Amino acid sequence: MKRISLVLIVLVLASGMLFAAGAKEQEGVYRVAYIARAQADSFAAWLANSIKEEAAKYDDIKLDVFDGQASDDIQNGMIENAITNNYDVIIVQPNNGESQRPYVERIVSAGIIAITTNARISGIEGASSVDADPYMQAAVNARAAVEQVPRNAKVVVLNGPPGNFHADERRVSWQKEFFDKRPDVTIVGEQIANWNKDEAMVLMEDWVQANDRIDAIISMNDNMAAGAIEVIKNDAKFANTLAYGVDGTAEACLLIKEGLLTSTCMQSAYDLATKILDTTHKLVTGEAKKIDTDIGNPLVTSANVDEYIEMHKRAGAL
Repeated sequence: MKRISLVLIVLVLASGMLFAAGAKEQEGVYRVAYIARAQADSFAAWLANSIKEEAAKYDDIKLDVFDGQASDDIQNGMIENAITNNYDVIIVQPNNGESQRPYVERIVSAGIIAITTNARISGIEGASSVDADPYMQAAVNARAAVEQVPRNAKVVVLNGPPGNFHADERRVSWQKEFFDKRPDVTIVGEQIANWNKDEAMVLMEDWVQANDRIDAIISMNDNMAAGAIEVIKNDAKFANTLAYGVDGTAEACLLIKEGLLTSTCMQSAYDLATKILDTTHKLVTGEAKKIDTDIGNPLVTSANVDEYIEMHKRAGAL
């Protein structure tokens, strides 16, 4: 335990040195810290890269990106360092919204512009947010699944980290929009996989051993869905298994094209990045005092996936 604590302290101190290096004054340039949830998360990495690309379009913004490594302690330490180094704007992609809440409140108390994104932390007076509606992200899949999933189906459910607004709201949506309407469906496996592909693979391997039939994979994001699909994609016994995700990552779009993923909700990191930087610029220049805004929730299926594959190709993701 002491060794783990020491490692966390070293990581936070190292991030502090990076913050100090990145926070040097540049006249006429606004300094922005973006603290990502975890670069190992495929969507978080996509969003961080998109924010970097969008920030490069602004001559008066200098962006520094930091990796919270899916650790509340590391991310909270990074927020504290950003406050100490007096950034003009601090953008937080929470690992666990309630754990980051008091630290985002400190940003506001320090007189620094605070923005939360993917997922927003609601109810912080003086903070702004850019996000999507997680209930609707799941609902567009769940409503389709009501008609697609066979009668008396056996399904597995992959959840995101508890306390994460998007993870929790997507699961609520699946319950209301699908399970409550399909009482014939049985959940034969449900676990938390923390948005992680490898964790989902391990869980799916266990479920496949325990069940001779799995009719659908219901995942709260694409990364976990992709992990589950990897386990069964070459097994003829599961050739008709349906699978649902959220994010619209490049990998997910290719899986839909291959017929392995049934649908996903596009949570475009490109659109989020555009809104995040637009929001940042409006707030830091005084054009606005507070902004809360969302992107849309389009459903991606085999019928329209080609346009999203082209979108990823234009952005250099494929």
